[in-house]
This record gives sequence, C-alpha cells and structure tokens, in this order.
Amino acid sequence: MSTQDNIFFEKAVSRISLSSGTSDLLRKPWRELTVSLPIRMDNGTVEVFEGYRIQHNGARGPYKGGIRYHPEANKEEIATLASLMSWKTALLNLPFGGAKGGIQCDPTSLSENELKRLTQRYIHSIEHIIGPQRDIPAPDMGTSEKTMGWMMDTYGQLHGYQPACVTGKPIELGGSLGRNSATGRGVIYILNEVAKDFKLEKKETRVAIQGFGNVGAWAAQLAYESGYSVIAVSDVFGGTYNPEGLNIPELFNHYAESGKIPTFKLGTSISNSELLTLNTDILIPAAIENSITETNATKITARIIVEAANHPITPQADEILESRNITVIPDILANAGGVTVSYFEWTQNIQQFQWDEQRINRELLSRMVAAYTQVRKKSLEEDISLRQAAFQIGIGKVAKAVELRGFV
Repeated sequence: MSTQDNIFFEKAVSRISLSSGTSDLLRKPWRELTVSLPIRMDNGTVEVFEGYRIQHNGARGPYKGGIRYHPEANKEEIATLASLMSWKTALLNLPFGGAKGGIQCDPTSLSENELKRLTQRYIHSIEHIIGPQRDIPAPDMGTSEKTMGWMMDTYGQLHGYQPACVTGKPIELGGSLGRNSATGRGVIYILNEVAKDFKLEKKETRVAIQGFGNVGAWAAQLAYESGYSVIAVSDVFGGTYNPEGLNIPELFNHYAESGKIPTFKLGTSISNSELLTLNTDILIPAAIENSITETNATKITARIIVEAANHPITPQADEILESRNITVIPDILANAGGVTVSYFEWTQNIQQFQWDEQRINRELLSRMVAAYTQVRKKSLEEDISLRQAAFQIGIGKVAKAVELRGFV
C-alpha cells in the first residue's frame, strides 16, 4: 500500500478486532505480476513497455479491477488501487475481490495499431492469471471499451469465446447498457441521499465539479437534470464558472465543438485550483489524485465533498477537512457505481441474457443507497467520519471472508 492508503487502512484496523495474521495478510497483495512488453512500433523500431497486474485479495470472489495506461502507472500506485478495490467491492456487497493493472505508457503518443499490439501482448502475458472466475479486468484511465474489446478477443483466441473475461466492453460484444454513465450516475445517487440527510433543496444547492472526463461529464449532466445548480466545471485546460448556474446542455455543445471548457462564453474562465475554493455547497473532485492537499484544504468552503475520483484528498487534508466539519463522501463509496455495473455486466455475460437499462439503473440505485445507508449509520453510531466507517465495513467484510476460508 502507499503511505496514503496505509494511513486510512491503519486507522480503520485500529478500531476493529482483527488477528495480527489477518491484518498482516490484508496489508499485502496476494500476487504481483510484472511483465515486459516488447512492441513493434509503426516506424519499425521495437520499444519495451512495463506492465503490471496486482491481485490484492480474492477471498470474496474473483479479482476485479481496471487497467490503466499512463506514464505514472507504477507498481506502488497499482497496488494501492488494488487494495481499494478489495474494500470497495466488499462495501457494495459485490462477490469480487480487488485487483488493478496497468502499463507504463502515454497512450496519446501511440497510434491505434500500436495500442492494439500493446494490449494484445499484455493479455498474452497475463492470461494465465485472469478469466471469468479468476480475475476480470475493466477500463480505467487511458483505456476504453475499445481496449476491452481487444482484450476480450485476445483472451478468446486462447480460451474460446468468454465475454465475461472483461467488463466495460462495447454493447455489441456483450457490454452492459448503462456502463458508460455508471460511475457518474452512482455519484449523483449518493449526492441525492446526502441532500436528503442534510435537508438541501436541489435548486438552491450549488455544485462545482473538477474534471470533465467520463465521470465528471456524466456527473455534471445528471446533477443538472436532477435539478442542482451546477455553477462550475473544469477540464485539464481550466474551468468555467457562473454563480447563477451553468447551462450544461450548452456547455456540452461547446465542448464537442472546441474540446475546451474554459472558453465557454456563458461562464467566466477560472483555473482548476480556483474551482476547488469557490463558494459552493457541494464539491465533486472527479479529476486527478491528491488535488486537495493541506495547502488548499483550509480554503475550501464547500459543505460537502463527494470523491468521484480515486484519492483526490490527501490524509493530511482529510484531517483538516474533518476538523472543519466538512463532510467527505469517500471514494470507495462515491465512485463505486462503475464496478457495480461491471458486476451486472459480468452477471449478464454468464447468464447470456441482457438486462434493460431501467433494470440496470434500478439495481444500481438499490446497491448505492444500501451501502450509503450502512456507512451513514455506522458513522453516526460510532461518531467517526464516513471514510472511516466505509473502510471499517469494507475491511471487516474481507477479513471475515479470509478467516472463514481458513487463510489465517
């Protein structure tokens, strides 16, 4: 685990009764695989990339977790994200363990053919530890449904047609309806529950969203459709702000044409750092890790922060926010919609029967609300943060499975 994840883990473990053997087991991944991936580039040269698949814990079911293509996708980062998947799937009561994978590369600098060859080589290198009942990859940063289609095909060439070997696939290859919107939709389902608990009127509740990738964009659209006043949104170039509320459909049209948020004429251009400290009720960090630190945590005015991204708040900032009575909905709860609908996709593939989108959204709502209710109840009963409550529930479920299976 990284130092950051270790701090949250140790805080949770200190409050629940685990044997030393169990806690030691949960601190370390079950398996770490590092692979070298030589690829023939389009110009005829050979470049060697490094890839990983780290399986943290599979006591509750097959390993589950995304695969990211990113220059900073190192082993420590992948291991941290793998452990978070263990707690996240347990918290949502999904029959999975936790894993994560990655390749150190810049996907934007590679051609489609180079990416395809890299993906095929990667699956050939890890196929012996993945599969529908062993480990089910999914998209993450730098990968897409197209990438998952290549992975499914490569695995299928070795093991026969098995669409359940990966999730996040194109609909035509067995992907699930509602998968693209799942993480952002789950964020808004959680936000709706928080609004009820805090007795917030949606039309009077100001929302600022950092990040306009898949998660941030869907969160913005669905928050707007739900009646919230979305006052600011940003992408990698910066953001746009309108204290009276942005016209999100118009913003989408602008973004489709220009590819940049800050140039939206119906808002004022702001930086990503300025967005975080705006006068708003709800802040949704949906971009990079560690965007909220001890440096800017004292300047945040939002009453509630919903972590749509993984690790957007450092442990030091988390303590500052807690001391200021700012409610944080932790990532392992708030952004769990993606893995939940991945579970639905896996289930549909095994059944060879497709669910309609209404059922997908209904089942997603049910699981997200159940998890939030459980976390909220524990938080109130034990007078602890929602993050600590979520970690304790997730870790406790994994620990119980570990002990029942006789691992320790």
